[in-house]
This record gives sequence, C-alpha cells and structure tokens, in this order.
Amino acid sequence: MNCVLKDGLVYLDEGFIRANVFIRGGVVTAIGDGAPSPDDRVINCTGLHIFPGFTDVHVHLREPGFSYKETIATGTLAAARGGYTAVCSMPNLNPAPDGMPGLQPQLDLIAQGARVRVIPYGTITRGQHGEQLADMAAMAPHVAGYSDDGRGVQSDALMRQAMLEAKRLGKPIVAHCEDESLPHGAVNDCAWARQQGLSLNDPASEWAQVQRDLALARKTGCPYHICHVSTGESARLIRQAKQEGLDVTCETAPHYLLLDDSCLQDDGRFKMNPPLRSAKDRAALVEALLDGTIDMMATDHAPHSAQEKAGGLKGSLNGVVGLECAFPLLYAKLVKPGILPLKRLIQLMHHAPNRRFGIDAALAVGQPANLCGWDLAREVRITPEQFVSLGHSTPFAGESAYGACTLTIADGRIAWEENAS
Repeated sequence: MNCVLKDGLVYLDEGFIRANVFIRGGVVTAIGDGAPSPDDRVINCTGLHIFPGFTDVHVHLREPGFSYKETIATGTLAAARGGYTAVCSMPNLNPAPDGMPGLQPQLDLIAQGARVRVIPYGTITRGQHGEQLADMAAMAPHVAGYSDDGRGVQSDALMRQAMLEAKRLGKPIVAHCEDESLPHGAVNDCAWARQQGLSLNDPASEWAQVQRDLALARKTGCPYHICHVSTGESARLIRQAKQEGLDVTCETAPHYLLLDDSCLQDDGRFKMNPPLRSAKDRAALVEALLDGTIDMMATDHAPHSAQEKAGGLKGSLNGVVGLECAFPLLYAKLVKPGILPLKRLIQLMHHAPNRRFGIDAALAVGQPANLCGWDLAREVRITPEQFVSLGHSTPFAGESAYGACTLTIADGRIAWEENAS
C-alpha cells in the first residue's frame, strides 16, 4: 500500500508535530514535509490526531468454539474501529489452547481472518481445570504468555510450578486472581447488593490471590502480569512489589476507573468478573494509574449473545465489551477534565503493553505502519447497536464521549476506515 496521510497532528517523542506520514509498501518511509507521488493515495488528515496503534492485552475473540458470541474477523474489526493494531487473545476457547493441538486451530483462524495482529495466550493448566500444567514449552514460540483467565489457579504448588516453567521459557504468567475459598459472587459486597439478595464478592477474593502470587513471583523470579485489577488493596500490594524490584506489571479496564458499585443496575451489562468495586477502590485505581503502579489499559472485551446477557445480575454471564469505546470514554472522562495527561493515556494504551509483551509496533520511519487517526473534537454517543462487534453489552450504553477513530492502519494495511464504501 502506498499512501500519504496529509497534514495530521502526529504523535512523536511524546508530543505532536503537524506532518505528512508517507507509507510505501506498508512501511512508514518518512514523517514530515514533502509532496505525494502521483501514484500515492492521499488521505486528508487535517484536524486529526495520529497516534501509534493501540494494543489491548486482554481480549476475548471467542473463536474457535464460541463464534456465535464473536469471531476473529468481527472482534479484530471492532479492535481496528477502536484504534487497536494489536491484541492478545484470551484462551477461554474450545478446544482450549493447552498445547499445540488446541492452539493450532486458533492460529489457523487468525491467519485467515484477523484484521489486526493477534497474539494468543496459552493456558496455564490443561483445559483451564487447575489440576495439571499445560504444554507450555510447545506453545512458547506462538504465545504472548500463559493465562487461565476466568479462574484463578487455586493450588499454590501448581502456580509455583507454572511460574518456574514460564521463567524458563522467558514468558509471563498472566493471572486472573480469584481465591475461590472466599466469597466470589456476582456483585461487590455492598449495601445495595445485600438488599437485592445478590451473591456477594469479597474484594479479598482478588487481592488475597494477588498477595499469594506476588510471594511466589518473589521466590521464582517469574515475569508476572496481573489481569483487570479492581481493588485498591491489589494496587497497594503491586506498588509495594514494584518498589522491591519484582518483575511485575498489571492492567485495569475503563469500567473500574469510571464506574463503581453505586452505578449498579440489575442489568446484565453491569455484570463482569471482577465486579465493579467501591468508590474508594475506584479512587485508589485512579491514583495508581497516575503514579505508575498500573502499567497499562486493557478492555477485557468479553462478548456474549443478547440472550446470555438478558438475565440481570443473577442470571447473566460475566463480561462486557469495550474495544470500540475505550479510548473515547477515557479521553472524555479522564483526559479532557485534566485528571490524566494525554501522553500518559498513550503510554497506557501503546508503549507499556508493547514493551511488556515484546510487540514491535512503533510509529517510526522504517517500521510497518501501525497507527490510528482520531477526530478528538467530535462528540460521540456510545451506541452498542452500531458496534461491529457481535457483543453489545456495555455499562456505558447511551453515554457521551469524545473522539472518533476515522482510520486504522495495521501492519501496513488499512484495517478500518470510517465511511469506506
């Protein structure tokens, strides 16, 4: 592909310059002044901000096994529409990617249908049952790391064994932290949930396993990444571990930063795991975002069918979608009010995830084009019926935000273009 992105505000070296971006054969050949060649396609980017493509390290693409919820084609198109050029796909699939026989079908589907780069995770345990280690070594060349997302590994001894093997292979353990010996129900333990007779989730069910895993990481030296941090106590433990020099990173998701349990409605679009926490937890996460304790932003994009989300907080499956609305919400509710610098948001959505998971997707001369163009002045409404994802369940439905992604180029190919015929 040969094209020129003309007259955009390009994010370079943690600042913006007005420039043209020249792309030849899918590679960025120049950023600056200069005239297009006669055979170039010229894309007018006046008024647009051009960012390096975002990376989401926690996405459920549901294929193979659950294509009625999402497919690799629809999920990666949703990612591209949200400005993402790379995603790491979670292993809650059938077959489970617990060895090459389980992983290969997913790799084949990725090769056939992905609009952006997809790097899968392998499971930590066979079938995600928490009883026997997966064939981690066989999968190592093909995966971003190892996760049993959706369930915490309950056995201390098995998690220690997994960490030692992951360290040997040079891959991170990517942990869903949930101690099932503690109350781990549908909704954060709060007065409203008790009044409604809902099953309660003790915040300690998250942070107790974070604490255990940090102790194991301290002993094993394993690179360790914590999924969807939702509690202030988890953030405190991670901050302390980083101060000790442990090789630990973590993510959170927009709903834990922008909502809390006072926002709950008896609607499946408010049911996720971990659940929305208290206002105090929410404030602690924002603080952890600002001081660098939280390394990156993930969506935990987890699509389900409309029927599976129609049972309220008691009867719906866990999970909400987020790829198409994460950046506009965070920009509108954190950056525009002055809570979070735009530079920090780009670090959270591009620099940090790529650095941690070894993803080479820089916006730089000589590199394959991985970028997204945004109209930050445009007010948008979160309208799930207009999502390209098959999943439409989001707690932000109907809310106003700012920022429309007009163009995403992933690995040198146009993956999303607004109003393209």
